Amino acid sequence: MLPFVFRGSQRSTLTWSIILIALIAFVDWRVIEDLPLGFLYLLPMLMLGRVLKPWQTLLAAGLCTYLTEEFDQFAWNLRTGLPRDVLYFMAFFAIGLFVHEMNRNRQIVIEQLHEIERQSAARLEAEQQLKALIESSPAAIITADSDGCVLMANEAAHRLLQVEEPLLLGRSIQRYFPSLANLSGRETTQQLFRTVMQSRGHREDGDSFLADICFSTFRSVSGSRFAAMILDASEELRSREESSLHQMLAGSRIAVGAVSHEVRNICGAIAVVHQNLARTNAFLRNKDFDALENLVLALERIASVELRPYTEQTSEVDLNAVLDDLKIVISPTLSEHDISCEWKVDSQLPLVWADGINLIQVFLNLTTNSIRVLSEQESDRRLYISATVDGPRAIVEVLDNGAGVLHPEELFHPFQTGARSTGLGLYLSRAFARSFGGNLHYKPTPSGACFTVELAAVDETKQAQ
Repeated sequence: MLPFVFRGSQRSTLTWSIILIALIAFVDWRVIEDLPLGFLYLLPMLMLGRVLKPWQTLLAAGLCTYLTEEFDQFAWNLRTGLPRDVLYFMAFFAIGLFVHEMNRNRQIVIEQLHEIERQSAARLEAEQQLKALIESSPAAIITADSDGCVLMANEAAHRLLQVEEPLLLGRSIQRYFPSLANLSGRETTQQLFRTVMQSRGHREDGDSFLADICFSTFRSVSGSRFAAMILDASEELRSREESSLHQMLAGSRIAVGAVSHEVRNICGAIAVVHQNLARTNAFLRNKDFDALENLVLALERIASVELRPYTEQTSEVDLNAVLDDLKIVISPTLSEHDISCEWKVDSQLPLVWADGINLIQVFLNLTTNSIRVLSEQESDRRLYISATVDGPRAIVEVLDNGAGVLHPEELFHPFQTGARSTGLGLYLSRAFARSFGGNLHYKPTPSGACFTVELAAVDETKQAQ
């Protein structure tokens, strides 16, 4: 019964305590006179200390003291009775207060245990989620100690380095990424690193690849640690180099076409002069004169390259995405020169038929020209870029409030005199635009300069085909 009494609810414990106090008082009243039973009140005080507050325990101790003194057979006087009652009271109150504090500490410990269990469960769940995230990540994730020895590597890391699981553990990270050798042997007191780098990596079979590495160092109780997230950037490198080669070939082809055009014009003029001189018969049977004719014919053959539309790389292009990339590229330069740029882009722009790389080069050439002109102004530098839909075509305008164009009729001629570079920028831009069915032209404005790029919408192009 006692375990039930001490472990029961607050109401049941209080009820049993009152019953015990009444039973002890009754027995003490009815038993023989020489047998005091006041010490039995310690039992209900043990029970009451569990459910009562300290001031309530104080009252219960006073009640038990009164009952003890009332039903014992000792004569009470100030000299002997008062010390005896004080001892009774202190014993009852002390035992009740002791149980109260023990119970309170027990409750605190239980709550702490429950909190520890909740935290342990939360940590376990977080660890499981983190482990699942790491193992399912397409990026290679590796942690290593200060000596570069791999402590943890996910499945993607083993697959990237072509090492069977779990053979990568314990190996040196420098074996696969030599550029990380400088991170080894660093003490925890030294500076921590959090950065991104591009590095050459080596797989287990010796094959090299280009890796983008996001890494950081951190301190732990076991020393400094290194964590890295690694992505294979080889395909990106190949795509970038192929795109650069394609752009270089396309630009070179157009430049060669422009040179050929100019050479043809010169050869035509020389041929006319040669024919006029031949009619005079003054140079008949002259070997130098005949050699000049052969030279003109050879130059005409060399300059016979025609500038035809170049459509091998054209495809459906999201014009909104191209303009977003343009904004990312030119925003730092605009801020550097304190140029305000207003963008007005129609949200319903269609897909256009173009070469994405060459198209953004067209926009970059136009905006770069505007930025160069605006940077020479002292103040009020403004650039406007708009993109709208006009029937079957998308129209992109680049407008600035700069000094304008002095000779618009010469804008798209190759090898312009007075140009800051080769004088081919606008010529190549128009050639690129026309190569995928678009156009680029200059639009006169009261002040500044405005260039308009016209692009054919994909739907309209497919219908025409």
